[in-house]
Amino acid sequence: MPFCQYLGHGIGLRPVHYREVIEGRPPIGWLEIISENFMVAGGNPRRVLRDVRGNYPVAMHGVSLSLGSTDPLVLAYLDELAALADDVEPAWISDHLCWSSLGGHTVHDLWPLPYTEEALNHVAARVARVQDRLGRQIQIENVSSYLTYRHSTLTEWDFLAELAERADCGILLDVNNVYVSAHNHGFDPRTFVDAMPRGRVGQIHLAGHQHDGALFLDTHDHPVCDEVWDLYRDTVRRCGRVSTLIEWDDEIPALGRLLEESRRAMGVEAEAIATPREASLRAP
Repeated sequence: MPFCQYLGHGIGLRPVHYREVIEGRPPIGWLEIISENFMVAGGNPRRVLRDVRGNYPVAMHGVSLSLGSTDPLVLAYLDELAALADDVEPAWISDHLCWSSLGGHTVHDLWPLPYTEEALNHVAARVARVQDRLGRQIQIENVSSYLTYRHSTLTEWDFLAELAERADCGILLDVNNVYVSAHNHGFDPRTFVDAMPRGRVGQIHLAGHQHDGALFLDTHDHPVCDEVWDLYRDTVRRCGRVSTLIEWDDEIPALGRLLEESRRAMGVEAEAIATPREASLRAP
């Protein structure tokens, strides 16, 4: 059984598209919001969100839980997140497998963890506390990374899969992040995808990235590249139909162009379902 309901293909809700989404009601399966942008109880963002929520399923995606940090969880933040969830009734809530705070100071970067048994126990306990406070399961996203830790004893994919089991949470599999990290660290991205427990992957992210010398950078300002589409195809063959989002957060195109990218994801998904991986490997 899938971790959560299948909503088809969605896009991120961004201010540049508010009016078109509300007035035009384009054919979008669902919309994802950045939770922190809507935590103020009043004002235009919440008015927009109420209008949007009346017509579309909405998922909440956060960037501030800092699940890997040794700082205490910020209870005031969790209270605000819970209040927003009570108001929105989201399809699901997600955040990242990372740390972004230390000694009470928070940054906007999503730093990777050392993949050790100690870190796994620490993060699993924190995810469990978050889920207890929210009264629901959450999904945890793999981040793109540009460094590794010498004392890691687990692979990132084994860490994430085991975290989902121990904390009884879902996985938001960012296929672009898998591809970026695989290039940066020299592993096969399909090894990561093949390690994902089918029943735990509740959402997929697709995005564009840039090249900076030897590194790939997760920038969300380009169309999805052919290699990531290929990896997405393999992901669907591994995990089945999973609600999929096109992330485009900088140099945001017109809504029509964004929907074209989402329709392409629909086509790749349909092709992957129609052609199982085993059959594609046998083809000449």
